[in-house]
Amino acid sequence: MPDLLLDTHVVLWWLDDPTLIAVEARDHIADGNTEIFVSSAVGWEISIKSALGKLRAPDDFEAAILSAGFRELPITMRHAMGVRDLPDHHHDPFDRIQISQALIVGLTLVTRDTNIRRYDVSALMA
Repeated sequence: MPDLLLDTHVVLWWLDDPTLIAVEARDHIADGNTEIFVSSAVGWEISIKSALGKLRAPDDFEAAILSAGFRELPITMRHAMGVRDLPDHHHDPFDRIQISQALIVGLTLVTRDTNIRRYDVSALMA
């Protein structure tokens, strides 16, 4: 299994209640030989949705993901420009940038979003 990129809901579940994640995905996340990445888009999405009262997240989200052993994956210009080449299957900008990142970096995207399966990206259902 290649290294993993966690979708927003998967990161939040891991930090709050990992049993919400499918066993196969949870095992891969916990595997000490797998590098786990969290896109900076996740922090952006959490900031927006937290401010709107749509979700709860740790106050110091960056410290929480680092404490969990995850690595931040910054958004580069290449990642941003990669979105334009994606088919228009999904309109969520946070998911689209993560799909682009997974494709460019060669990561498996861990998500429960079935729309992501419509893209030619390695995905592991959470």
